[in-house]
Amino acid sequence: MDEDTSQRPGIGAFGDFIKSQRKLAAMSQRELAKLADLSDAYLSQLERGLHQPSVRVLHGLSDALNVPTERLLRFLGRQSDQEEAPPGVRATESAILLDDDLTDVQKQSLLDIYRSFLTANEL
Repeated sequence: MDEDTSQRPGIGAFGDFIKSQRKLAAMSQRELAKLADLSDAYLSQLERGLHQPSVRVLHGLSDALNVPTERLLRFLGRQSDQEEAPPGVRATESAILLDDDLTDVQKQSLLDIYRSFLTANEL
């Protein structure tokens, strides 16, 4: 992380999450920027944790990545973890997504397995 994001860890985590989700969706920055109605340069800055996104930007990214806006807000510290059900899902999924030792394919595989366990437990 650069000096700017280390002072604002939520923005850095948000950027890492957006980048990870974009890669998992096999999209280029240009493709995601177009879907979210953003410029390529601005999306790049968001992924590097250089800017805090507006609500409009959050909604655009949420729609483009098929991720709930509330989940994106949590990365920025704007919503508590307790609002997500089932408890603990966010922490586990976030840990997987933010682990730099895993490839994007490995992250997606772990998420798929984790979610399948949760689904099986609901039956």
